[in-house]
Amino acid sequence: MPDSPYDIEILNVTKQFGETKAVDNLTMRVERGKFYSFLGPSGCGKTTTLRMIAGFEQPTQGEIRIGGENVEGLPPYKRNVNTVFQHYALFPHMNVFDNVAYGLRQKKTPDAEIKTRVHEALQMVRLTGREKSFPKQMSGGQQQRVALARALVNRPQVLLLDEPLGALDLKLRKQMQLELKTLQTQVGITFIYVTHDQEEALTMSDYIAVMNAGRVLQLDKPMMIYERPATKFVADFIGESNFIKGRIASADSEYIQVEGDGMKIVAPARADLGVGREVLVAIRPERMLLSQIAIGDRPNTFAARIEEVVYSGSSTAYQVRVNENALLTIREASVGTDASKSDLKRGEAVYVHWEPATSRVLVE
Repeated sequence: MPDSPYDIEILNVTKQFGETKAVDNLTMRVERGKFYSFLGPSGCGKTTTLRMIAGFEQPTQGEIRIGGENVEGLPPYKRNVNTVFQHYALFPHMNVFDNVAYGLRQKKTPDAEIKTRVHEALQMVRLTGREKSFPKQMSGGQQQRVALARALVNRPQVLLLDEPLGALDLKLRKQMQLELKTLQTQVGITFIYVTHDQEEALTMSDYIAVMNAGRVLQLDKPMMIYERPATKFVADFIGESNFIKGRIASADSEYIQVEGDGMKIVAPARADLGVGREVLVAIRPERMLLSQIAIGDRPNTFAARIEEVVYSGSSTAYQVRVNENALLTIREASVGTDASKSDLKRGEAVYVHWEPATSRVLVE
């Protein structure tokens, strides 16, 4: 087998359905033993890409390699991958043991080995002792664990997960997110996870591929995706962002000044952008601060007026208007008994401030 540091290589792959390009000249590599998420809205190409890796779809053009080997034309059962779907597809007439053992029996694995591997897989997903239970006797989360055990028992090189937590309620989904990441770390195999849920991707992933219109717009570690989005789409899709459109008025080796929407904004310099360039400045709402007193002569400080206050438990969002063109959202941790903040109301005059380093300059 060719020696490759990557478990999956997708090389110039395009997939067309009639006139529609579901995947558009996509190239990316998946590092061995890591947790990757394909993240994006419906129709962005993430599930189609997963299905091509699994062998359920074939590329219109381009090449997919698993463990360094071209898998063109290879059917799913001959690829060293397993897929877990949103709908668990468990056999209702089989108990847990038989559901998990099904793939091994299809491969004519000896009974003694089946028993050992099934018990190992069930131990991984914390279902030891439930071997004789039937799917209808189990909760949604337990059924999902059975589906995971059924995939892991085959010891695949890569585990593909197509929105596997989508059918679970919110609390259980959050619990399963942490369990999946722990499980991936324990078993040490590559996970590729398809989701449209940004929080899910940020919680679990070593790397996130943000997709739209059949392309990967950014592939990076979660913190880099969040703190340094490469495009407006990424900044808008991952978390919340305030966007201010403007033009670079001045620049030096450290900072640039952007004039837009009646404001002068200081942001970190970008060597590829010069004076006069039209840009978009993105600032995360939680990086902004509100004050009832003037903050002093500091960059990115503007007088404003509160238009809306939305309390959501752990945080409070304030919509503030700087001028007729600029309406910004600031999100702060809820302050409990801190009267200086909890008394802020609509119509109140305030100052909004953020540090230059928290501004992200983007090109549309």
